[in-house]
Amino acid sequence: MTTPSPGPSGVLLLDKPQGPTSHTLVAMTRRALGTRKVGHAGTLDPMATGLMILGVGGATRLLTYFVGDDKEYFATVRLGVSTNTEDAEGEVTDTAAASAVAAVTPERVEAAMSALRGPISQIPSAVSAIKVDGVRAYKRVRDGEAVQLAARDVTISELELLASRSTIAGEQPVIDLDIRVSCSSGTYIRALARDLGAALSTGAHLTALRRTRVGDFGIEDAVAPDADDLGARLLAPAQAALRRFRGFEATAEQAADLRNGKKLRLETGADDGLLAAIDPDGDLIGIARAKACVLKSEFNMPTEAKA
Repeated sequence: MTTPSPGPSGVLLLDKPQGPTSHTLVAMTRRALGTRKVGHAGTLDPMATGLMILGVGGATRLLTYFVGDDKEYFATVRLGVSTNTEDAEGEVTDTAAASAVAAVTPERVEAAMSALRGPISQIPSAVSAIKVDGVRAYKRVRDGEAVQLAARDVTISELELLASRSTIAGEQPVIDLDIRVSCSSGTYIRALARDLGAALSTGAHLTALRRTRVGDFGIEDAVAPDADDLGARLLAPAQAALRRFRGFEATAEQAADLRNGKKLRLETGADDGLLAAIDPDGDLIGIARAKACVLKSEFNMPTEAKA
């Protein structure tokens, strides 16, 4: 009886186009790579574009470490129009008076943005995927319920105005602000647009959103989801892990011990923290935690996921 060959294993960086859902891209990747074992480290709305991190095969176990990483976005916020979804896909719920839009100055924009930098308390968008009593908030809103989510602590480490344009949308005067945002995981850029509009007394919604960075992974390394060479673009588990963690080069004996759940004694003075344990062949053993000069595996890669 022959042993079936292992399926692909690695981390895939996708450049999501506007339109498809994140779930659709996962399904496309499953078909392209011939495996059901594909997960992601965070979704993007259909209207959004940019970086999605997918785990394939045994490397799906790495995703839990990428989900909480800081992120960078480029976005366009339209002042003067509010929608029920806080983005361009929703229905218009309010428009600002022309005088309110005309009163927006660069100084007022900077003051409003300044108040949103640093650690802030943010109320997530009511159409987010956060569960309320087991049901996604956006589903409750779609069913006609009024949803009020609890505020969450997030950090906006950078909020930069790149450009500002005054224009007319239909008959409504608006101002489009192009911004760059570097923020903690869990930040809602739609909510940031909403709060910016509230601070300027114009209302606002998001008209464009592109994610360009998740932790140490950048959009420049991403591939289109319909590319012919998805398998060739997989980052090996070791390669992906070493972008996120310091490496620990194990001897053959140490590698065997870690894979068997044994603890290793480290040199005195070794730093605490998570490490990517690498075997002599350059393959990822797993993620291990160093504490008080002792190294112990948090999880090990399946043996078939060495490549």
